[in-house]
Amino acid sequence: MNIGFIGGGNMGEALIRGVIQAGVVSSDRIQVYDVAAERMDFLAQTFGILRAASLSQCVRACDTVVLAIKPQNVPEVLEQMGLAATHRPLLISIVAGIPLSRLEAALPSGTPVIRVMPNTPALVLSGASALARGRHAEDVHMASALKIFRAVGIAHEVPEKLLDAVTGLTGSGPAYVLCFLEALIDAGVLMGLPRPIAADLVIQTVLGTALMVQKTGKHPAILKDMVTSPGGTTIHGLEILESRAFRGAVLGAVRAATERSTALGLAQSAPKPGAAA
Repeated sequence: MNIGFIGGGNMGEALIRGVIQAGVVSSDRIQVYDVAAERMDFLAQTFGILRAASLSQCVRACDTVVLAIKPQNVPEVLEQMGLAATHRPLLISIVAGIPLSRLEAALPSGTPVIRVMPNTPALVLSGASALARGRHAEDVHMASALKIFRAVGIAHEVPEKLLDAVTGLTGSGPAYVLCFLEALIDAGVLMGLPRPIAADLVIQTVLGTALMVQKTGKHPAILKDMVTSPGGTTIHGLEILESRAFRGAVLGAVRAATERSTALGLAQSAPKPGAAA
């Protein structure tokens, strides 16, 4: 596998680090192209990868291309890729809101395309990604893509119609968790704990609790009941969360983020003014 990265931002860097550390591919089989020359220099020096002279060169030299750019740059980049991808490499896009149909339409007929929704914990190799395949992506292509994203966390294949739900759940999920973390830390400070100690205790509590669910395989409700004694401190705290619609707020947040993702995707799919009908 020869992998080319179009875009060398934070997520691109995380994927490069992950695939090298996991042994998915060696550094001499990775190329990167970014409009910022200093960014390419940094990645080349840090990871020993190749610095592509142009976007077209990066695409032509690779059988797998990861598109990791901002949505507003997609039209120009896809136009260049459409000319360079005559060998039909596997295109893996992590660009938010750009549907498979639009990606496929810009590339030579038969080009395999996979769309991915990762999340920011991939930056510390603990991400959660969902992948959707296009019309021409076969099992071998999906296997390659899963290998790449499992190098930075967990990854699952889903139909494209579920990617908006994934965006609302795990794409935006880190922000929900961080909001809860911040509130818990502030609560500790309110109760008299020094902020550094409160932060350390809360972070470990959340990490440990998530690990406990993962390692035991037990439903969160069962583990919650284990620490909820009749008339005890925990049930009194839970009473406040339940009475103030904690669960409803979480459900509503995921719904709102999902619906917003759907709306943005529809806007990206709509014909641009002046475009041919």
